[in-house]
Amino acid sequence: MAKVLLIGTFETKAQELTYLAAALRFHGLSVELMDVSLESRGAVWSGAEKLARMAARSEAAAREVSDHCTQCQAAIGVGGGTGGEIVLAAMRGLPSTYPKILITTLAFDPRPALSDRSITIIPTLCDIEGLNTQLRQVFENAAAAVAGLTNARPAEPNRKRSIAVTTLGATGHASAALARGLTDRGFEATMFHANGYGGAAYIRFVEEGHADAVIDLNVHELGRMRLAGAHVPMPTRFTVAAHLPRVVLPGALNFIGLGAIETVRSRYLARPHYRHTMQFTHVKLTEDEMRAQARRLADALNHATAPCHVILPMGGFSHQDRPGGAIEDPRLREIAADILEARARRYVTERVPHHINDAETATAVMARLEEAMTERMRND
Repeated sequence: MAKVLLIGTFETKAQELTYLAAALRFHGLSVELMDVSLESRGAVWSGAEKLARMAARSEAAAREVSDHCTQCQAAIGVGGGTGGEIVLAAMRGLPSTYPKILITTLAFDPRPALSDRSITIIPTLCDIEGLNTQLRQVFENAAAAVAGLTNARPAEPNRKRSIAVTTLGATGHASAALARGLTDRGFEATMFHANGYGGAAYIRFVEEGHADAVIDLNVHELGRMRLAGAHVPMPTRFTVAAHLPRVVLPGALNFIGLGAIETVRSRYLARPHYRHTMQFTHVKLTEDEMRAQARRLADALNHATAPCHVILPMGGFSHQDRPGGAIEDPRLREIAADILEARARRYVTERVPHHINDAETATAVMARLEEAMTERMRND
């Protein structure tokens, strides 16, 4: 009989969790319970005290969950604002591919919590305050989903060398060409969206040992972290793969990724910019900002302990950095290239005359990747 771990705050959600447990058992599942209650017993805490108790309970839950899940095939949690945050913290201790579901009122922005883990979110739409037809149906649907997850066939082990690739829409043509090239050469490409959240998943992927090499095509997150963009904490974003063969390009280093144009400050709108989507506006860097970004990137790359090649596509760093593009600026490219070349200690640089999205650039990347991987094997 498959076993499922059910996580929740039984102090405040006992009725709802009991119903969900019964729905899971209806599908022939064994249920193990994990209570992550704050145990307030009706006390009204100050904001600071509540946050401290939440942090302590979350830390304890993250330690406990792995032991609870040793014999379980999936985990499912229930929580509103407070409980949902604690359940997410508990699930953080589980492997990235372990089946995990959170039923929640979605009273928070889930992106930071989900940035480096795979968790299925099921919104309740109504609040989790007593049973009703809406909530019962959500629980029944979730129980059926968990039953399906426990019967899912495990993916076959990867027998190909895996290459982690960072990208964005601004370098989409390049990543598509690289994916084809990697596949043709017998590699498996795993793409990560370098938007300030996807980098956290890339870090975890590398830390868990899934990557054999890296193509850091798009380093836009440097600006998201250092200038004005949204992101999660990623202190090792540009150093985590220092031990792996790596090819790095200054993809999207030339602009700051901001939000919907209605939310962008006038001082940024005074610069060359364009609306990338309804939710994102790209603003060109100043020369001083590019100097600072290039220095930070160079300093991070100088932590490399494995072969690291930096390719500088002097025809443009992103899709709108081209003749006629909204933020074209050859001077910014020269600044970045000069600094990355001058500060190179643990990596080598190469200028190519092409745009980052040109086929010729992808060809150069593949050649340097194979060179780096061969050099690494020879050194090992």
